Amino acid sequence: QVQLVESGGGLVQAGGSLTLSCASSGNIPGSNVMAWYRQPQGKQREMVAMITSGGVTDYKGDVKGRFRISRDKGKNALYLQMNSLKPEDTAVYSCHTIIHGIDVWGPGTQVTVSS
Repeated sequence: QVQLVESGGGLVQAGGSLTLSCASSGNIPGSNVMAWYRQPQGKQREMVAMITSGGVTDYKGDVKGRFRISRDKGKNALYLQMNSLKPEDTAVYSCHTIIHGIDVWGPGTQVTVSS
């Protein structure tokens, strides 16, 4: 079974940048939609950004213009470039895809933005 693992989280000051990466242990069909989700402490998980196989992207409203999602199909990798970070971006960020009808999630990486 394919596993996803995120990296790149950490502590950053407001206004700073981080790039998250999501690596896969196996092949992710190129037709799959991939997405980044985040879950602030004590709140529900929410989708941050998604990207289709054709490179079409969509973003949660409050991250538009600050975050950029990308993928490398050859490396089965997903990325999230986060700029102009705000304290309200603090959360555990996870990558997600669906393979053969099964939800696949990474364990998540903590992003903490200090004011």
